[in-house]
Amino acid sequence: SLNVLGKRIKVPFKADYLAYLFSANAKLGTAKLVQLKKHWFLHVPVTIEVSEWEKLRNQHIVGIDRGLRQIMTIYDEKGKTKFFNGKQVAYQRKKYAYLRKRLQSANTKSAKRHLKRLAGRENRWMEDVNHRLSKTLAQHYGANTLFVLEDLTNVSFDEKNKGTRDRNRDLHSWSFYDLQVKLTYKAQAKQSQVLIVSAEYTSQRCPKCGQICKENRNHALHRYNCAYCGFRTNDDRVGAMNLYELGKQYLTGNEHPKFELNNVAD
Repeated sequence: SLNVLGKRIKVPFKADYLAYLFSANAKLGTAKLVQLKKHWFLHVPVTIEVSEWEKLRNQHIVGIDRGLRQIMTIYDEKGKTKFFNGKQVAYQRKKYAYLRKRLQSANTKSAKRHLKRLAGRENRWMEDVNHRLSKTLAQHYGANTLFVLEDLTNVSFDEKNKGTRDRNRDLHSWSFYDLQVKLTYKAQAKQSQVLIVSAEYTSQRCPKCGQICKENRNHALHRYNCAYCGFRTNDDRVGAMNLYELGKQYLTGNEHPKFELNNVAD
């Protein structure tokens, strides 16, 4: 219950979080009551010790290719591929971009205040998307899973307008990193692990024969056609399959797996 003016009110907890709040090994931090418009939220930081992921007990490997057209493309040890389409995210971002442009052109104090609120709303929306994506992965694969993501530190995008390009680069880089952070702590809570590997050649290497050739990938058609062995598939799937392969190399003793140009078939 909470003290308010002249009375106390009872606020029910969401059942999903009760296990954390009343866990014997949970350490609770300082609670903070937050108001967002007509809604109130009680933020309670909780620290819980969990068993660490062990390489020898690992059961699942999941390669995760992140992008714009497909937010995520995943490939696992069973040979299963799943695409998380980014169409709705792209549509929502265009709406925010349109609103930003209108407010910036107004150039008033009121417009600047609205711009600040808009940025906060956009970030919270993307955080929620990443929360749901990472939760889906962590719950589906459970314990003893190695999730393999490429290092997107120097990722680039192809928007034509420089102002839009710079803004989108910052937003995409942040959202990719936010997804990585959320998946990392959710995986660790389930005794799983996230491995970050070099993105070099992951979109060019044929996952069947190992040939690395930039021309094999058709960006416009989103297809990958290997000129050496004839393997054909979606280009995002190729990235996920190669990340899966790097995860396999890591589990067999290569602490820093990456593809080199000489890693081609004879």
